[in-house]
Amino acid sequence: MKSILGISAFYHDSSATILIDGEIIAAAQEERFTRIKHDASYPFNAVEFVLKFANLKLSEVDQIIFYEKPFLKFERLLETYVAFAPRGFKSFCKAMPVWLRDKLFQKKQLFNELKVHDEKFNDENKIFFSDHHLSHASSAFFPSPFSEAIVLTADGVGEWATSTVAIGINNNLEIKKEIHFPHSLGLLYSAFTYYTGFKVNSGEYKLMGLAPYGKPIYEEKIINNLIDIKDDGSFHLKQDYFNYATGLTMTNKKFDDLFGQDKRDPKKNKITQFHMDIAASIQKVTEDIMIKLARSLKKEYNLPNLCLAGGVALNCVANGKILKEKIFENIWIQPASGDAGGSLGAALALWHIEQKNLRTINMKDDMKGSYLGPEYSQNTIENELKNIGAKYEVLEEKDLIEKTVESLSNGDAIGWFQGRMEFGPRALGARSILGDARSTEMQKNLNLKVKYRESFRPFAPSILEEDVKEWFDIETKSPYMLLVANINSKKVIKMNDVEDKLFGIEKLNIKRSEIPAVTHVDYSARIQTVSKDTNPKFFELLKKFKEKTNSPVLVNTSFNVRGEPIVNTPTDAFNCFMGTELDNLVIGNCFLKKIDQNSQLKKDYKNEFELD
Repeated sequence: MKSILGISAFYHDSSATILIDGEIIAAAQEERFTRIKHDASYPFNAVEFVLKFANLKLSEVDQIIFYEKPFLKFERLLETYVAFAPRGFKSFCKAMPVWLRDKLFQKKQLFNELKVHDEKFNDENKIFFSDHHLSHASSAFFPSPFSEAIVLTADGVGEWATSTVAIGINNNLEIKKEIHFPHSLGLLYSAFTYYTGFKVNSGEYKLMGLAPYGKPIYEEKIINNLIDIKDDGSFHLKQDYFNYATGLTMTNKKFDDLFGQDKRDPKKNKITQFHMDIAASIQKVTEDIMIKLARSLKKEYNLPNLCLAGGVALNCVANGKILKEKIFENIWIQPASGDAGGSLGAALALWHIEQKNLRTINMKDDMKGSYLGPEYSQNTIENELKNIGAKYEVLEEKDLIEKTVESLSNGDAIGWFQGRMEFGPRALGARSILGDARSTEMQKNLNLKVKYRESFRPFAPSILEEDVKEWFDIETKSPYMLLVANINSKKVIKMNDVEDKLFGIEKLNIKRSEIPAVTHVDYSARIQTVSKDTNPKFFELLKKFKEKTNSPVLVNTSFNVRGEPIVNTPTDAFNCFMGTELDNLVIGNCFLKKIDQNSQLKKDYKNEFELD
């Protein structure tokens, strides 16, 4: 039996993964344990969890691999400073002490951190380093259901690369092409995230959600001034509009002047039609680049399958457009596409590429539905709830599902906590907030009363796998909520002339389909198809809901409030339940009604977490 521990840390979304004989056994993000969103620190708790789950001590692990190469990253920092000098002196001075103290000697730092888990761990030679984008590419190809594929990765930046193309065949994966820093599609998108007043590395979802409210009227301005896009989709960013290579901000005054407005200050300025149009414009440019890249890669390598990873692969709208264009026969996207997935990819790269271990292709995929995190026994759940002072009823599974369906069909918002926690940013029916997608009020209520976030943010539908074609314009499964498709025309409610003339956010409350709570303003939805194989309890819930209501669709959003990581433990779930206007909580086989709880246990959750 051979074990590999993968670690991603020190930038954002730290995580740990354990493989045994090449099988993915467990993976989790550090933020879920520390309750610090996008926690970048050494993932002590995540490492402890994966080791415990695999029943291993650290000294028994065969190899440990870190997801990137610190020396190459340091080289980029130095070369960037030399290339742009004297600009960037301020950011250089800020970065240097941290690098010289911590990051440059990461092997020693890792060794010291690892020893805390197990004093018997004493072999520094067990520690290896992968390349950042090879880790992304490996996380996309090796768990995929394909024996061969083109693998496209795109994010902010790794060591030097910001986008790569690799070819995967069986247990081999080779990077063929790279685009290097400072030319980055991820950083371009993040620059607009910053400009519209959202947080870089977490607010990109908001920009994507805002885009359908606007029109891409600045598309030409972006293409003519900020980016030179070649016919094959490769690109070059014009650096005099950006500040990320040399400064402490993403954009500069020249960028503001180009669009005629200063960067939005979220504390002072509301989102206007201008920001919606800006969002629509950069989203359109991103989609067009991804489609051009996909077309040229298909033409060049002529393989039927595409795998995607890196932060840009979380842009599910762009993914949906590639799918709709039918460039490839099949597309598979790593559910933990961001840096968290680096721990998984690094471990798989070591197992398959370096150690040349053969790969068995799983026709579904090897991610186990991405349910790779901690789970809690019924006994543990009841003990935690008792200690908190919660009032609950324990039900048989059949009765629990019946009662949950009854509650959902009455318009209640429910916290749903079952089985192993998801790995990656999406809640997939293990740590989810659920609601009736047919409700006209559900989207607004969940955003304002439960999530405490902007009203424009869309929600995703979870649907029985076998019913997806009847409700959505999509031919493929979407188990990881990473593809956007339009609502089936039979389910659409057309807007009348008055509604059609509305602008931006005014469109929000128009009922535009039979499932308005999950229908975005452009008639699209980010779909999760639910299979009996990977999540039988959630599947059963959807099935019973369909029997009662004739609708196989539920609203599914992550079980947290804005700025909080997804809940991990039963106590996290109860705290979020008591700090929001959720009606009921279903945790293991326990059913909790809000009205039964002691009002003194209510939490002030609205200001508990920093704005994301």
